[in-house]
Amino acid sequence: MLTTEKQASVKIGQSEANSNTIEMLKNVKTIAVIGSGTMGNGICHVFAQCGFKVHMMDINQAAMDRALVTIGKNMDRQIAKNTLTEEAKQTALSNILTYTDMADAVKDADVVVEAATENIDLKVKIFQQLDQLAPERTILATNTSSISITRIGSYTKRPGKVIGMHFMNPVPVMRLVEIINGYATEVEVTNTIYLLSEYIGKVPCIVNDYPGFISNRILMPMINEAVLSLQEGVAGVEEIDTIMKLGMAHPMGPLQLADFIGLDTCYSIMNVLHMGFGNQKYAPATLLANMVQAGYYGVKSGEGFYKHTPGSKELVVSDRFKNKSWKI
Repeated sequence: MLTTEKQASVKIGQSEANSNTIEMLKNVKTIAVIGSGTMGNGICHVFAQCGFKVHMMDINQAAMDRALVTIGKNMDRQIAKNTLTEEAKQTALSNILTYTDMADAVKDADVVVEAATENIDLKVKIFQQLDQLAPERTILATNTSSISITRIGSYTKRPGKVIGMHFMNPVPVMRLVEIINGYATEVEVTNTIYLLSEYIGKVPCIVNDYPGFISNRILMPMINEAVLSLQEGVAGVEEIDTIMKLGMAHPMGPLQLADFIGLDTCYSIMNVLHMGFGNQKYAPATLLANMVQAGYYGVKSGEGFYKHTPGSKELVVSDRFKNKSWKI
C-alpha cells in the first residue's frame, strides 16, 4: 500500500508513519463493515477516505444506497471547509463496494468491523457467521458500546482475534476510538487495531472488558441521573442542560446528548450496566423506560426531551416537559 519512496512522508494523524505502521499496512488493505446505518456509514467513510478498500455489507441494498448518499454529503461538508478535495472525494467513494451477501463481503477482508444494532443476540449471530466465512487471519472487531467483547468472542473459534473498536458519533468528526480487549484478545491484534486507528487519524485508547467499558460506564449514569432529576422535578430540561453546558463546560447537555444518542440505546446500555454490576445505582430511570416504550427515542424518532425537525438546529423542548413543575 505504501511505496518505499513515500514511506518517509506518510502522515498518521499528527505523526509520521513508523516501521510498525508500515508493516501493519502490508497486512491490512481491505476492511469489511457490517451495517450501513449511522455508525456503519461513518466507519466506511473514514476508512475509504484513508485509501482502504471498503466492503459495506447490509441485507438491504436500499439502505446502503442511502448510506452512500450520506457519505457523499458529509464529504461535501469537508470540501466546503477545505479539508477535502473533490478528487479525493471521488477516489474515496470509488473505494467503497456494497454487498448484500456476507460471504462475498468478508472473503478477502483483513479486518471486519461489525456496526449492527446494539443487541447481543444479533451480534452473536453475526460473529458466528463471520467466524465461518472470514479467513482465519481476519480480525473481527465490534463497534459495540457496551456488550462484552469476551462474551462475543466466546461464540467464535478465534476469540484471540475478537476485539472492540468503539467509534464515536459522528465518526468522521469524533477523534476517539475506544479499543476494548476481551479476556482472550491477542496482543498483536490489539497493536494492529491501535495502529490502524492512528492511521485513520483517530486517537485510540485501550481499555479492558467491563460493563460499559470507560466511555459509557461514566457517561450513561450521568445521563440517567439527569433523567432522574427531571423525573423528580428538581429542574426542567433547559435548566439541567444549561447548568451542565455553562457550569461544567460540556458542549451539549446530557438530555440533548441522550436524544442524539437515542433514548433506546441509553436504556439498553443502562440495562447492561445494571445486569453486569448487579448494583441498583445503574437501574435505568422509570421516565427513560417509559419514553422508550412509548417510542420517543430522540432525534431518530423526531422527539425525546426535545422536538427534532429535520434541517433545524433550534433546540425546542418537548411540549410534555415545558411545564417547569412537571414530574412523573
